[in-house]
Amino acid sequence: MVTSLAPAPPRRPAGSPRGRLPRSTRPSLAPLWLLSPAGLVLLCVTIAPIVFLVYISFTDYDQRTLFTGEYSVVGVDQYAAILSDSEFWLSLLRTVVFTATLVGGSVLIGAGMSHLMTRLPTVMRYVVTVVLILAWAMPNVASSLIWKWLFQPQYGVVNWLVTQTGVVGDITSVNWAADPQLAWVCIWLLVVWQAVPFIALTLYAAETQVPLERKEAARLDGASEFSVYRVVVLPALKPTMLLVTMLSIIWDFNVFNQIWLVSAGGPDRATSTLGVFTYTTAFSGNVQIGAGSAIAVASTAILLVLSVLYIRNLVRSGEEL
Repeated sequence: MVTSLAPAPPRRPAGSPRGRLPRSTRPSLAPLWLLSPAGLVLLCVTIAPIVFLVYISFTDYDQRTLFTGEYSVVGVDQYAAILSDSEFWLSLLRTVVFTATLVGGSVLIGAGMSHLMTRLPTVMRYVVTVVLILAWAMPNVASSLIWKWLFQPQYGVVNWLVTQTGVVGDITSVNWAADPQLAWVCIWLLVVWQAVPFIALTLYAAETQVPLERKEAARLDGASEFSVYRVVVLPALKPTMLLVTMLSIIWDFNVFNQIWLVSAGGPDRATSTLGVFTYTTAFSGNVQIGAGSAIAVASTAILLVLSVLYIRNLVRSGEEL
C-alpha cells in the first residue's frame, strides 16, 4: 500500500465566493502603478523621439518646415538618395575602420591593464582603481576640450613634451587637427583613454573569478605565465570579452562629441564619420532633417545587425561554458 505525501489543497476561506481566489492570492496591480512614472518618462524621452525620427526619415522635413510646418511624405526617396551618395559610403568606411581600430586598441589595452591589476599590491590596486574610475567618470565634452588644449600648436603640452624628447624634432607649431593622420591619432588616443577604464575594471572583475587551482595546475605542468594567461585565463574571460567588445562597438560606432570638438570632421572631411555626416546633413548649411534622420536610421540598422551577431556569439559561448 502506497501512502500519498502530496499536500492537501488549501481550503477556501469561509465566506469566500465559489470560483474566486482569495484576495491575498490575486495578481496585484501595485507593481504596474509603481512602474508607471518611469514608463511614462521612458515613453516621452526615448520611444516617442525614436518613432518621430523614423517617421520624418520618410519625409522631406527641412529648414522650411521649421518655420512653416509644411512637409511632404516622400517614402523611401530619402533612403535611395543617401544610398546613392558617395559621401555616405565614405563616411561608413571611415566609421568601420575607425571603430575597428578603437575597439581593438581599447580592448587590448584594457585586457593588459586588468591583468596587471591582479599583480599589484592591495594599496596600489586601490589607487589604480580610483584613478580609472575618475577618468571614466569625466564627461566626454570636458575631456575633449582639455584634450584639444593639450594638442594645441605653440602652447600645447603634448607638442612641448614631444619636442623635448628630440626624437621627431621641433613640433611646437604642429596643428594636429589640421592634418588628417594626426587628427585621427589625436581622436583615437582620446577615445581609447576614455574607454579603457570601463574595459579594464570589467575584465579585472571577471579575471578575479578564475579559479586559482587552474592557474597553479598549469604552472605545475611547466606552462609559462603567458601560456597560463592564454590557455587558462582567456577562455574564462571569453563571455566578458565578447560583452565589452559588443558594447565598445556600439559606443565607438556612435562617437561624435570627441570628433566634432577636436576636428569638426576635418580637415577636408577626413575625420567625418557617420555621426558627423548625420549632424552636418541635418543641421549644418542646407538643413535637411529628413535626410539626416534617414542616415541615423540606417546607422541604427547597421548597429542592430552587429549587435545581434555578437549577442548570438555571446549566448553560444555561455552555453559552451
